[in-house]
Amino acid sequence: MKQEEINKLSLEDLKIRITSTEDQLLKMKISHSVTPMENPMQIRAIRKSIARMKTELGKRVTQAQTA
Repeated sequence: MKQEEINKLSLEDLKIRITSTEDQLLKMKISHSVTPMENPMQIRAIRKSIARMKTELGKRVTQAQTA
């Protein structure tokens, strides 16, 4: 997920997207440990996407507290 797309999401949508993506990552890790994935770089991409979303969420929470 690109940063532009993350910026367009509302706070609630962002929280929902984080939890669903974390679930997706967990399922991918489990399936990768059982049978190797064709493209294991997808795991890294999802991890980075989660980090971007959590960073944006933290930024928004900080802005809300200072405002």
